[in-house]
Amino acid sequence: MTETAESSRPTERAEGLNIVILAGGISHERDVSLRSGRRAADALAGLGHRVTILDADAALLPTLASLKPDVIWPVLHGAIGEDGALLSLLGTTGIPTVGPLGPAAALAWSKPTAKELVARAGMATPRSVSLSRETFRDLGANNVLSSVIHSLGTPLVVKPANGGSAQGVSIVTQAEDLPRAMVDAYTYSDVALIEQQITGTELGVTVINTGEGPVALPAVEIVPRDGVYSFEARYNAGETLFYAPARVESSLADHAAEVAVAIHDLLGLRQLSRVDLIVDAEGTVWFLEVNTLPGLTETSLVPQAIVAAGENLGQVYDSIVRAAQ
Repeated sequence: MTETAESSRPTERAEGLNIVILAGGISHERDVSLRSGRRAADALAGLGHRVTILDADAALLPTLASLKPDVIWPVLHGAIGEDGALLSLLGTTGIPTVGPLGPAAALAWSKPTAKELVARAGMATPRSVSLSRETFRDLGANNVLSSVIHSLGTPLVVKPANGGSAQGVSIVTQAEDLPRAMVDAYTYSDVALIEQQITGTELGVTVINTGEGPVALPAVEIVPRDGVYSFEARYNAGETLFYAPARVESSLADHAAEVAVAIHDLLGLRQLSRVDLIVDAEGTVWFLEVNTLPGLTETSLVPQAIVAAGENLGQVYDSIVRAAQ
């Protein structure tokens, strides 16, 4: 797929950059990626940039060689964009790219790895166990899950160790529901992450770095109508209430921002990330996971955070792509 968006103002376009946005892919999040790419392209084209949307297919590398873009912005959600492989390959082209380099992306893509790095740095993250499909099968599902329940108790959150948009995520309040949750997680990944559920205020904190160091934008508070921030709750308008900025005390908001920036730095995420946190009743800020190529759709948290900061989407995206050069 190739699609081009251009401003109708020729004098501004002449001063703009030649930008390629990668969107689509073959993951379960393809439609979300396409929506993100389209909205980013429109915002950048409105400032005079020449923006081409490309899919990650067999034509990608020769098309990039032909277009010779100034910057590539991947908004490919799921493994094809976020596991680091494609980002490492893009690094061989010599074209500047928005987002983490391949090795950093690979670390962040693995939720258990990211949690371990964050915990070693002294920040709070829920206790958890990671189980591969093979371990689950070879050691006996009943024995494995009994051990997990004994160690972590309930309630639990079961999720694929890789992936986003809450696909394959289950809340387990009773031990007998854990096997079904494991099967759901294994639908999306060969490794499942089982962690203690922390209750509190769920926050998404966008971090951007436009060349002067990472800065956290106002946290967005997430309140799903049915209590679970599922795939449907993320992308269907009206399914979730968002508060931007979040309805937390200023001291807690500042602390959440500090945690998000520290994690962004720790994982080497460069120009843009979204750090998912939860603040419990005691005021502890817990790290859940990080998104290295966050969504940019009409219901996504990054655009909401930008607006809450009093900034213009196009101007912020312009700063991000210029910082990547």
